[in-house]
Amino acid sequence: MKSAIIIHGCSSTPTEEIDSKAQPDKKHWIPWIREMLIARGIPAATPTMPKSWAPDYEQWKAEFEKQDINDETTLIGHSCGSAFLVRWLGDSKRKIDKLILVAPWKIGTSSEEKKKFYDYIIDETIKSRVNKIVMFTADNEEEDGKKSLKMFHDAIGGIIIELKGRGHYAGDDEVRTEEFPELLESILN
Repeated sequence: MKSAIIIHGCSSTPTEEIDSKAQPDKKHWIPWIREMLIARGIPAATPTMPKSWAPDYEQWKAEFEKQDINDETTLIGHSCGSAFLVRWLGDSKRKIDKLILVAPWKIGTSSEEKKKFYDYIIDETIKSRVNKIVMFTADNEEEDGKKSLKMFHDAIGGIIIELKGRGHYAGDDEVRTEEFPELLESILN
């Protein structure tokens, strides 16, 4: 049975993460895409990954593997969620239907935790176990985001879709991405 799992990005601080849970930002695309998929009869999970301000791969892996993942699953990652999914697919050698990376990120920051989270070699054999790979970027994405996209694309290929003015596809961008019909189309087709 078709399903989708959507992995959020990282927060900057513990306070930012707590604030986003206390008052979910309905202007972010993640709740919208989940609702659109469920309305079409596609189960869609949006697990909350632990300590997103200081992500630990093993902790994220333990939380993520509570999900039912099979060869009809679509995995969608935003920002550091993309980095997690690519690493997990490389480690697990699992076969899935689609992998969709939204504003993928792979460049470590000043935080030691985040450096360790991003520091892995992308397994190029992922492309042989995924039916379709799509990567969303924006014309006004940050330079490190553009470099990250290139790293992922060079290793695993796929279709790149660049949209105008979407920034990092996050709730704090000048142009908020509340609805994301291009993503919905990529999942359904």
